Amino acid sequence: MRQIAVLPYRTVGPAIDAPIQILLITSRQTRRWVIPKGGLMKGLQPHAAASKEAEEEAGVLGATCPVPLGSYRYRKQRNSGAWVWADVDVYPFAVTDELSTWDEQHQRERRWFSLEEAARAVDEEDLRALIRSFGAREFRAAASPARFLGAAVDTVASKTGVNAMFAWFQKLLPEQGNFFDLFERQAATLVAGADALARLAQGGPGRAQHIREIAEREHDADDITREVLQTVRRSFLTPFDRSAITSLINTMDDAIDEMQQTAGACDLYEVTEFEPEMIDMTAIIVDAARLTAEAIPLLRKIGDNGHRLHELTERLVRMEGHADEIHAAGLKRLFKADLKEPMHFFVRQEMFKRLERVVDRFEDLANEIDGLVIDHS
Repeated sequence: MRQIAVLPYRTVGPAIDAPIQILLITSRQTRRWVIPKGGLMKGLQPHAAASKEAEEEAGVLGATCPVPLGSYRYRKQRNSGAWVWADVDVYPFAVTDELSTWDEQHQRERRWFSLEEAARAVDEEDLRALIRSFGAREFRAAASPARFLGAAVDTVASKTGVNAMFAWFQKLLPEQGNFFDLFERQAATLVAGADALARLAQGGPGRAQHIREIAEREHDADDITREVLQTVRRSFLTPFDRSAITSLINTMDDAIDEMQQTAGACDLYEVTEFEPEMIDMTAIIVDAARLTAEAIPLLRKIGDNGHRLHELTERLVRMEGHADEIHAAGLKRLFKADLKEPMHFFVRQEMFKRLERVVDRFEDLANEIDGLVIDHS
C-alpha cells in the first residue's frame, strides 16, 4: 500500500542557523502524533495530493517540493481489521500560512515541535530518522571549535580545517577575511528570497509586497557580494583559492538575481496567477535554498563534511533535473491549451524560463561546492 505525506516545517527567525520547527498532528483514533498523510488522488501528482492532505488535516498552506525527502513504512489497519504495510513518500512542505478553520480541526490537534521533540513524538523509526536528518545538525558540529588549542587558534582551525600546528602559524600572519560569515549571510538571503517567491506564486493580496521583498533581498545580496570581493583583495590568507571564493559568491548572487528577474517579469506582465507547474518549480526553489543553507556552513570544516556535502549537492542536481521535466510538461500543456491566445502562451513561456534559470543557478552552486570538496577534502 502506497501513501503520500508532507513534512510541514518553518524556521524560527531569519538566521541561517535558526531552529527548524515541525508541525505534527494527532491521528483521529489513537491520538498519537503523526504527519499529514493520505492516499494517492486520481488526477493529482503525488506531491499535490500531499499538499491537499496538509490543508485538510492540518489547516496549513505552503510550498510542497515535488522531490520527496524520503520514505518510511508503518502498519495500517484497514476497514476489514487487517493490518498491512503502508509505504509513505514524504515531501518537504514549507508552511506559509496557517488557517484558522479547516476540514478536520475538530478531529485532530496540531502543534509545532522542535526537530528533536518531533522525532521523539512519532512512533515510526524511519520517520524519526527522516525528521532528525532534516536539520543542519552538521553545522552546529562544524561551527563548534575544539577546546584544547585555545580560543584564537580554534577560530582559525575551525574556519579552515587545517591542523593545529598550521593554525598557530596562521595566527602570526595577517588576519583572514570573514568569508564564511559572508557566505552564510548570502545563503540566508537565498532562503528569504525563495520564501518570498513561493508566497508570490501562491497569489493573494500581498503580491506587490512579495515583489518588493525579493527586490530588496537582491540588493542585500549585491552588498554581500561586493563585501566578499573587497575582502578577497584585502586578505593575505583565504580559506580557498581566490577564484573559487569569487565564483562561489557570484553564483549565489546569480541565484537571487534570477529570483528578482522572475518577480520583475511577474510585475511587468501583470501575472497574478501562476500555473500549477510554476508553483511546483517555486517549491523546488524553496527546498534548494534550504539545502544550500545547510551546505554552506559545512564549508567551515570541509574535510570533515565532504560526505554530507556530496549528499546535498547530489540532491540539488536531481532536483534540477526534476524541474526540467516539470518545465517541459507545463509548456507542452500551455501550448496545446493556448493555440488561440498566443500572447498568453508567450508570457507564461517567459515566466517558465525565468523560474528554470533560478533552478539552474542552484545546480551551478552545487557544482561549485563539489569542486571545493574535491580540492579540499
